[in-house]
Amino acid sequence: MSSATSAWGSSGLAYLTGLPDGPPDFSRATVLTHAQRVAAAVGERLGVTMDAAGLLTGRAALLGLTRRGRVSAGGATRLLVAADGWCAITLSRPDDAAAVPALVQSDDDKGDPWAALRRWVATQPLAAVIERTTLLDIPAAALGQATATAPRIRPRGTRAPAHGVAGLLVADLSAMWAGPLCGQLLARAGASVVKVESPARPDGTRAGNQSFFDWMNGEKLSYCVDFDRQEDELRQLLAVADVVIEGSRPAALTRRRLGPDDVPAGKGRIWLRVKGYLDERPAFGDDAAVGGGLVGVAADGPVFCGDAIADPLTGLEAARLVADSLGRGGGELIEVSMAAVAAGYAELPTQASVANLLAPPPPVPPPARRAARLGAHNEAVRQLVVQRSCRPC
Repeated sequence: MSSATSAWGSSGLAYLTGLPDGPPDFSRATVLTHAQRVAAAVGERLGVTMDAAGLLTGRAALLGLTRRGRVSAGGATRLLVAADGWCAITLSRPDDAAAVPALVQSDDDKGDPWAALRRWVATQPLAAVIERTTLLDIPAAALGQATATAPRIRPRGTRAPAHGVAGLLVADLSAMWAGPLCGQLLARAGASVVKVESPARPDGTRAGNQSFFDWMNGEKLSYCVDFDRQEDELRQLLAVADVVIEGSRPAALTRRRLGPDDVPAGKGRIWLRVKGYLDERPAFGDDAAVGGGLVGVAADGPVFCGDAIADPLTGLEAARLVADSLGRGGGELIEVSMAAVAAGYAELPTQASVANLLAPPPPVPPPARRAARLGAHNEAVRQLVVQRSCRPC
């Protein structure tokens, strides 16, 4: 048994990969090996210790998830067979499920959108599935449709002297997992990270499992601001931030004049966009992983690999990109795609799975600091903005 196989099993990733009534899948063990190398390099640059296995399996451990084969560990995404291949569709938001009758052009199975989806997808070519789900803003991906594309890095403003993370001000506008994980890693490295949320649409994980929300956001200041009515106040924060993490589609900020072209480019500022794809399509961690081809393998087709694995892999990659940019002096707009990151890991060699090895569930991460209530640090953040606005350039 190789060390990669052993690590994959003991991490809980094998426990999370495979058919629910079958053996755990060890075929993707090199994914963890590579993630461990990346985490070690990023941790050295940021001055913190990073446990790659814990980052990849922590949510599943906190939520008590297990492998479910062609249903994602979290339950919101499913692998479905189309006329010419496999695809993944996510129904994690109420609007997604509500749009299914329009997608399949039928009101049948009102109580079970998945039954209607399964029948409809089976009659459609993958191109038609992706075209119609994109039209209705439903996250979906054809298996392996994304390629391992390098992040886009473009100059934006002037560079500053190379420096580390400690003392930086980070405005974290992202939600869910990938972007917040990057922000949390920067906070652990000594940055002041401000989690920015709208009162109308706070981070969806705030209303979910408290331990997971704490794990992602426990080291951050909470700043609640109305993006439509207080855009000037938010723009002031973005103008003095050293790093901006953006997780929504760029158009959402651009139409409010809050994008990187609308905010004065501070010296050395890094603007990081975490996207599902490098276009405007929505994505979540499980369907993005399928889009990148990062799946496990069963006898009769693909199964989900880990738990929304494109999310933590992208959060780790995003932290590496910020650290690299700081070493260059910043002054950059960086766009990283979850599907492209997954595609890079999908290109790693696979191995034959082993059916008789034990695969324990993932260990629960150490207790995290309790995340602040929504808007708990509004005044403190405003004072930070005032102080930084008065500093010489």
